[in-house]
Amino acid sequence: MWSYESDSEEDEVVETRFNLMANEVGAKLAKRFAGVAAVLQSTALPQSTQELVSLRASQINGCALCVDMHTKEAAAAGETATRLNLVAVWREATVFTEAERAALALAEEGTRLADAHEGVSDETWAQVRKHYDDDQTAALITLVAMINAANRMNVIVRNQGGSYQPGMFSAAAH
Repeated sequence: MWSYESDSEEDEVVETRFNLMANEVGAKLAKRFAGVAAVLQSTALPQSTQELVSLRASQINGCALCVDMHTKEAAAAGETATRLNLVAVWREATVFTEAERAALALAEEGTRLADAHEGVSDETWAQVRKHYDDDQTAALITLVAMINAANRMNVIVRNQGGSYQPGMFSAAAH
């Protein structure tokens, strides 16, 4: 749980509103999400790119659980602290490849659809197509859509970050 000092000098505690996993329908839906995640992991889209994209979208959406999860999964897979710390400012960082920059741009523009009447720019799309084949592009598009859906569910129910352990949800796909 998260607490902070309020003006009344009492700590206000933010609690999870609803446990989706304890609900029969929510658990079934989570299993389908995990199934899509398993398909994405089996694609040729690099795992490091998948984690960076998921992390960036989760940062934008303010999803603490997903920021926690994707930071820890990326680190467990060998991603460096420097790169993880610079995802939020990837445009000003020298540690990302051109392909990763294209994926991060797609993640940002695909996440901020309501902020831009054009959605994903032609420039970003051209960069994605330059660096990723059809299967990787399909995976990247689906990844952006799925992480945004997961972020929204977690933010709505106020799932908290901090307690995730790498691999924690991998059994949910089975």
